[in-house]
Amino acid sequence: MKKVVVLLVCAVIVLVGYVVLYKSGIESSFGANKAYKQGIAFHKNKEYDKAFELYKKACDGVEMLGCTNLGVMYANGFGVEKNEQKAVELYKKACDGGDMRGCGNLGVMYEKGNGVEKNEQKAVELYKKVCNGGDVRGCTNLGVMYEKGNGVEKNEQKAVELYKKVCNGGEMAGCYNLGTMYAKGSGVEKDFGKAAELFKKACDGGHMRGCRSLGFMYDNGNGVEKNEQKAAELYKKACDGGDMRGCFNLGFMYEKGNGVEKDLGKAAELYKKACDGGNMYGCRGLDIIYRLMEK
Repeated sequence: MKKVVVLLVCAVIVLVGYVVLYKSGIESSFGANKAYKQGIAFHKNKEYDKAFELYKKACDGVEMLGCTNLGVMYANGFGVEKNEQKAVELYKKACDGGDMRGCGNLGVMYEKGNGVEKNEQKAVELYKKVCNGGDVRGCTNLGVMYEKGNGVEKNEQKAVELYKKVCNGGEMAGCYNLGTMYAKGSGVEKDFGKAAELFKKACDGGHMRGCRSLGFMYDNGNGVEKNEQKAAELYKKACDGGDMRGCFNLGFMYEKGNGVEKDLGKAAELYKKACDGGNMYGCRGLDIIYRLMEK
């Protein structure tokens, strides 16, 4: 009888132990998720030091999204010294833990050779994993690899299929990429009208290269009726949204007086913005404007 009582007591102790561990796990998960969400808020406000600490707390817990965002901090030097190797470690941890965004970011690191030896085949594997996991951004990246033949045999038709999938899923980068395929006639029959339609969808969805490309279509009358005023409006939208090629194109309109009143000063301002943003056409255009203004 005593033996039975002892066994029952032991069973109760073990059960209580499991309950405590389960409760502890729940609390740990809740705390990590809360830290991650708080980190997002600070990140949006560019309070990187606070965001970094909260992402670290989340990652040290069980929130893999925290690990991914912590990797982003290291990759860009937000709130911490830039360290791409550390970013790779964190993306791998997040990916192994089931976060598809971590897998996608890790794929980019392998594709570019940032923080790890360049390996486009590995990047393709990761993009496939992300795409199959339901993240359309992975499908977009995979489409680019097929389009260019990087890490996989070139297959423009496959790229088109992937871009269509992601565009229909609401990923504007996929709509833009699909538009370029129609504009070039790559993997699909050339169709400027379809390209313009897709660039418009991308632009309306906030993709600034889509706005710039749609502006180009209006500028040249490809797939739409030529309208330089409309082109200038779209280049401005793209430029204001951070697309430096859009700034250059708008500068060119001001230089020539196409769709806007000719204004070399405004052209110079736009070329300088494009140049400062890394667009070499802008630098060249600025030099030409300075020469013109000296005469």
